Amino acid sequence: MPYDFDRIIERSGTNAAKWDRYPADVLPLWVADMDFAAPAPVLAALRARVEHGIFGYEFESKELKETVAQRMEKLYGWQISAEEVVITPGVISGFNAAARATCKPDEGIVIQPPVYPPFLSIDKNTGPVQQLAPLTQVNSAHTVHYEIDWKLFKTAFDSGGKKTGMFLLCQPHNPSGQIYKKAELKRMAEVCLEKDVIICSDEIHSELVLGGARHVPMAAIDPDIAGRTITLIAPSKTFNVAGLYCAFAIIPDAALREKYKKAVESMTLHVSSLGLTAAQEAFSGKCDDWLDELCKYLTANRNFLVEYVRTELPGIRTTLPDATYLAWLDCNDLLTGGGINTPLYQFFLKKAKVALSNGKDFGPGGEGFVRLNFGCPRILLVEGLERMKAALKRD
Repeated sequence: MPYDFDRIIERSGTNAAKWDRYPADVLPLWVADMDFAAPAPVLAALRARVEHGIFGYEFESKELKETVAQRMEKLYGWQISAEEVVITPGVISGFNAAARATCKPDEGIVIQPPVYPPFLSIDKNTGPVQQLAPLTQVNSAHTVHYEIDWKLFKTAFDSGGKKTGMFLLCQPHNPSGQIYKKAELKRMAEVCLEKDVIICSDEIHSELVLGGARHVPMAAIDPDIAGRTITLIAPSKTFNVAGLYCAFAIIPDAALREKYKKAVESMTLHVSSLGLTAAQEAFSGKCDDWLDELCKYLTANRNFLVEYVRTELPGIRTTLPDATYLAWLDCNDLLTGGGINTPLYQFFLKKAKVALSNGKDFGPGGEGFVRLNFGCPRILLVEGLERMKAALKRD
């Protein structure tokens, strides 16, 4: 059936973090939530729950965990049991719990910047220090992508005189949208196995694949890797229900799973009943036609954006994301050319009235970048890009 992703839904004045952070004349293309309504089966399930009228404490159902397990087998041929699924309020809570479960305060966590900003605050939340393995930026005329510097990756482990307790992987990668190849995942995992390090793999964007790309869960590669991996997934980004706060940690190893559960309990993490309801419906398969059409729409938005940058925004490069609805724009040539002498996100906010994410927040390698969310009706994306083009011409 057709789905109308071009429909504009008014979000201003709804206390939406994305839309109400800035003045009304600013077009927000920053934080990672989409401007599309959640799929109809999710909305119907939530309405039914609300109409019941009672919102008491709720058990985490075995049915929901079985639904998660069935979805992993359906999508990836990855066979897990319901017992391997632990429910958490979100992926950020999930990887902070993973750090508490796997690392001592005087140990370290390997992180690959530029990366999702909450990765960079995990040390403040849990104690273990950051051990950085920066990705290598590779430029072409109009696009940019990242590669792993294997020497830097290996030397990050046990660096700074601290034993590494955990490797925190972002896959698909945020902000670039790249999906790591299976061979790259296996090579990273081999280093972790050699160093006796737990892998925590944030795979929240794994179902938002674009242009026929395919995601491979780190833990699905090999049983030995699965035994050392905590995989974090959620319906939140895929089905645009982030505000309902429900995510899942898949942990095949029983001993590691018990440590993780204790960490979750110590952090007093709880999931709302509406979050559980939405997750059950989203992962049930009833919304998959909607998701297929969404990914086609996002792919078309991505392609439009990449071509627009190539032809209309000289001095800017963009990633060509395999997944997510996020573009990572390299504006460093604009800075080095002397035309702009303020941080780019501030320039576009003030001169174009477009709110983007500040690349500096993504850690080393993010300077001179902005992140743009193209998970919106095409007309809003076009308006944002046209505003940016006009601002650059005026400056």
